[in-house]
Amino acid sequence: MTRYCLPPVLVVVSIMLGLMMPTHCCSAAEPLRQRIDAALAASWKTEKLTPAPATTDSEFLRRAYLDIIGTIPTYAEAFAFLGDATADKREKLIDRLLDDPRYAKHQTDLWDLLLFTRNPPGYDTDKREGIQRWLTQNFETNRPYDEWVRELLKADGNNVEHGPPTYFMQYRNQPEDATEVITQTFLGVQLQCARCHDHPFESWKQLDFYGMAAFLARLDVVNAGKKDNLTLYAIGEKSSGDILFTGPAKDQQPGKKGDPVGPKFLLGEKLTEPPLPEGFKEVKFESNKPPQKPLFSRKDALADWIATADNKFFSRAIANRIWAQFMGRGIVHPVDNMSPSNAPTHPELLDELSQELVAHKFDLKWLMREIMNSQSYQKSSRGATGEPQPRFYEHARSRPLSAEELLDSWRVATGYDDAEKLKTSKPNDKGRFRPIEGDYMRRFFGTPNSGAGDFQGGLHEHLFLNNGPLSRLVDCGKGGLVDALSNNDIPLPERIDRLYLTTLSRRPTTTETTRFTEFISQSGSKPRWSDALWVLITSSEFRFSH
Repeated sequence: MTRYCLPPVLVVVSIMLGLMMPTHCCSAAEPLRQRIDAALAASWKTEKLTPAPATTDSEFLRRAYLDIIGTIPTYAEAFAFLGDATADKREKLIDRLLDDPRYAKHQTDLWDLLLFTRNPPGYDTDKREGIQRWLTQNFETNRPYDEWVRELLKADGNNVEHGPPTYFMQYRNQPEDATEVITQTFLGVQLQCARCHDHPFESWKQLDFYGMAAFLARLDVVNAGKKDNLTLYAIGEKSSGDILFTGPAKDQQPGKKGDPVGPKFLLGEKLTEPPLPEGFKEVKFESNKPPQKPLFSRKDALADWIATADNKFFSRAIANRIWAQFMGRGIVHPVDNMSPSNAPTHPELLDELSQELVAHKFDLKWLMREIMNSQSYQKSSRGATGEPQPRFYEHARSRPLSAEELLDSWRVATGYDDAEKLKTSKPNDKGRFRPIEGDYMRRFFGTPNSGAGDFQGGLHEHLFLNNGPLSRLVDCGKGGLVDALSNNDIPLPERIDRLYLTTLSRRPTTTETTRFTEFISQSGSKPRWSDALWVLITSSEFRFSH
């Protein structure tokens, strides 16, 4: 039973805006994974949907690897898991992958794209090793989400040695742009329409937008010196200055300065600031020196307000985002549009996720573990509707691999890294996308997931996969998969079995074994293992996680 002390109308509005969550007296002792399954099963019954069966072990294995560490399993890993007959092997695999060093690396990839996109604006934001290193450290230690978001938004230190200032470097002298992105990313609220006028379909007013933007109006990017030939940038904040509000865009006039707007928390109170001392003079930031701190930091006040357990925007936004990361779409979809007019498909479940995440101190690994151990996550993607992202999760989602996932998976499938270890000379290119140029991978496979599930393959992908530089991976030399298959005396069907386990994380069907046996046998004295490998790593089955 749900109990409220407010009038019913106010209760509904409060829940829709995320300011209040219903409390339940049921099954709090049940693991969250079971409550997830119960909530989705109830919606399937209501919507008259037939859920898909459970995944095969091969499907689950590949999905779990890609979702947690961003690459496919090796042959040895796939062979060991599929040969394991214990009942809890899936749960043990999830635990092992969440403790794998590659987990932090993959999460860094995802959040780097979320925070910066592929081509961020601003000063030297293409050189963001500092914040990538900082993100990795946070994920390696499983630091609570609220703690590192608060540190990110306070942006102390410099971009090279500490990392977080890089985030604000994108928005130099653009507090409005920063406001749009911060509210979408960390609060799940789209305020951009209220930048020019009161929102026509939501309750947001233009003054709501500028009240939030006022927290960032005093920021500047400051050159704080150099280290190892890299410029150190810091975020300076002045003690005075306001953002000016000129009214709706249609009413603006040339030369109109506007009225100053003070900072106001979204759907909350105005910020109370201490008065400036008598005779105060604003400091001027100097080049090659760290900036002085302001007498009072609006930026820090905003960071503290955003990243708190009491801010239901914050907890609901990250719970919804993590759910979408593993289930394919948000309970509120798109994930950054949590407005009253965009209702959640499973409102009580979203409340459960949010409440439990707060209760577990924003432990993202804990939430990921519960989602992945649910029967709902472990459904097959072979649903009757064929939808890549089913609205009610009656079957698993299908998604294209990112550029990083695809390249890392190609390297695993071809044995490229094993071959490189046997070479005496070190590769000249030590970049992330070695041995394929990073520009190639980003250009053809680099569009990040927008959160709305947008994906459209095209001729450019087809041409790259068939005529691109994949030969550098496929024919990587001694130690690679082609070398192992070519110079081996084991029966041909067993080698084909290894080819499939290494590339697609499953064993071939009888028909596939027969066709590949004919193909390899008819290729003469030099079996065409390179062609066989190329076929599999450019297939749709390899291109997608499903």
